[in-house]
Amino acid sequence: MIDRRRLLASAAAGAGLAALPGAVQARINHEDARLDAILSRQFEQGLDEAPQSATSLGLDVGARAGQRGRLNDRSLAGAEVDRVKARSDLAELRTIDPEALSAEGRASYDVLSFQKEVAAEAAAFAWHTADSWRRTPYVVSQINGAYVDVPSFLDTTHPVKTREDADAFIERLSAFPASLDGDTDRSRAHAGMGVVAPDFILDKAIQQLTALRDQPGAEQAMVRTLARKMGEAGIEGDHVDRAEALLDGPVKQALERQIAELRSQRTSAVHDAGIGRLPNGPDYYALNLKAYTTTTSTAAEIHQLGLDQVADIQAQADELLKSEGYTQGSVAERMAALRLEDRFLWPNTDAGRADLLAYVNTEMDRVRSRMPEVFARVPTSEFLVQRVPPAIEAGAPGGYAQGGSLDGSRPGIYFINLKDTGDWPRWTLKTLTYHEAAPGHLFEGALALQSANLPLYRKTVGFSAYGEGWGLYAERLGDELGLYEGDPFGRIGYLESFLFRACRLVVDTGLHSKGWSREQAIRYMAENVGDPNETEIDRYCSAPGQACSYKMGEIAITGLREELKAGPNFDLKRFHSAVLDGGRMPLTVLERRVRAAFA
Repeated sequence: MIDRRRLLASAAAGAGLAALPGAVQARINHEDARLDAILSRQFEQGLDEAPQSATSLGLDVGARAGQRGRLNDRSLAGAEVDRVKARSDLAELRTIDPEALSAEGRASYDVLSFQKEVAAEAAAFAWHTADSWRRTPYVVSQINGAYVDVPSFLDTTHPVKTREDADAFIERLSAFPASLDGDTDRSRAHAGMGVVAPDFILDKAIQQLTALRDQPGAEQAMVRTLARKMGEAGIEGDHVDRAEALLDGPVKQALERQIAELRSQRTSAVHDAGIGRLPNGPDYYALNLKAYTTTTSTAAEIHQLGLDQVADIQAQADELLKSEGYTQGSVAERMAALRLEDRFLWPNTDAGRADLLAYVNTEMDRVRSRMPEVFARVPTSEFLVQRVPPAIEAGAPGGYAQGGSLDGSRPGIYFINLKDTGDWPRWTLKTLTYHEAAPGHLFEGALALQSANLPLYRKTVGFSAYGEGWGLYAERLGDELGLYEGDPFGRIGYLESFLFRACRLVVDTGLHSKGWSREQAIRYMAENVGDPNETEIDRYCSAPGQACSYKMGEIAITGLREELKAGPNFDLKRFHSAVLDGGRMPLTVLERRVRAAFA
C-alpha cells in the first residue's frame, strides 16, 4: 500500500541536509524559493476564481474586497478553464527538481504534487465535477449543486457586519440564478455524454429543488439570518425586501429551469446505482479511490479489508452487547433494537431538537477541556453546533464540519442533521461529537489554519483520507481518554461508528466495482450494522469512493502509532504533533513525516 523503502530513503536524505556543502545548500535554497513562488502564485490564481473560498478563509478583504459580492463560476466555460488550469499547474510544478529541495520543501512538493496529479488526471473526464469534498459525475444531485451550497453559504459563512456586507449579500444572491443555470447547462451537457444520475438520485434532487422553489423567500433561513445580522449590527436598508424579491422571482425561475432539466433526464434514467455503467466508469472509480484514500489500494483489496474489519468489530460489539444483557439475535439486530428504545431518544419536536443540541454542546465543552492532556497545541477559536438547514437535510449527511476563518473571527461549525431525532439516539452522539468537533475535524482544521509555520497553500489543502481518517482516529482517542467511562452504551455507539465505516468499505466498492444494486447495499448495511440508511447509500452513489477514506485513513494513522509505540522515544503528544503540525497530506507523505519525527 505504501512504499516504505522510498519514504525512508527520502526521510534519510532530508535529515542529512545540514552536512551538505555550501554550493549544494544554495541550490536547495534556490529551488525551495522557486517552489514556494510557483505554489503561492497558483494558490492565488485559484483563489481569484473561488470567491466563496476567499470569504470562507476571511481573505476577501483589501485587494480582494470585491470578491465578497461574487459567487464561484459554475458555467461550462468555467469548467473548461479549470480543466486547462489543472494540466498547466501540474506541468509547471514538474519543472521543480524534487531532489534539490530541503525536507520541508520536499514535503510541500509531495503534498501539492499529489493533489495536482489527481486534478490533472480528472481533467481527462469531461463530465467530472469537483465541489468541496465531493468528486462526482453528477453536477446536480441530492448532495451536490449550487442549490445546496449557495443558500448554506449565505446563511452561515457570508459576513453581515456593515452595510457593504449587506450590499454584497444582495450581489451574491443576484448571482445565484446564474449559478443555478450554470449547473443546469453542465448537467445537460453531461447527459449528452451519457452521464445521467440514477433515477433515485434524480428523484431526491428534484424533491429538494422543488421544496426550495416552493419556500417563500421570507421564510428561507438565509433571509432570516440576513435580517437578524442587520438588526444586530444596526444596519438600515431594504436588503431583506430585495432578498425576498430575488428568491421569489429570478431564483425561483432558475430553480424551475433546473427542475425541468432533471425531470427530462429522469425519463431515461436507469436504476443502476454504480458508476461502472458510465463511459470509462471503472477508470473514474479507480481515480476516485486514489484521490480519496491517497493509496494505491484497489477496489478488490479495499472490499476484502472491509469484510475483515466488519468481522473483527462485530466480535468486539458482540461481547459488549452481551455484557449489557443484549444476547438475542445478530449484532446488527441488537443494535437496531437499541436504536428504538425510548430511553435513548429525544422527542421529534423543536423542543426535542433543542435538548439534543444542548446535550451535544455540553459534550463538546467537556471533551475540549481534556485536549491539553494529549496535545501540545490546542486551537484558540470557538466551535459551534448548528442544525443542518431544513431545506437540504433530506439529502445531507448526518453530520459534518465547516471550518472557521483564518483569523478565528468566524468559528468552526459542527452541523448535525435533525430531520428526525430518531436518527440520533443518545448513545451515538458522543462519538459523532468527537469526530466532527474535538478532537476531530474542527480541532484538526483549526490547528492547521492557526499554524505559524505552514504556508497558506499548505494550511488550506485537503485530503479526505487524512481528514476523515483523523476524524475516526479522534473517536478512538475519545475511548482511550476514558470519555465513555461509566457509559457502556456510549462505547457501543463508538463501536457502531467503527463498524459503520468498515461496512462503507464493503458497500462503496460493492456498488461501484462489483455491480451491487442500491437495494443490495441497503440490505448489507441492515444486516451488518442494523441501520438500513438509504440516505447514506445514496450519498455513496453520488460521491463514489469518498466513503472509503474514513477507515483507510484511520487504519494508517492508528497502525503507525502502534508501530512507533514499540520504540524507546514514543510520546503521545509528540506523535499527535507529528501528525497534525504539517497540515493535511497524503498518507504516504504523512508516514514519512511521522517516521522522521521519531527517527
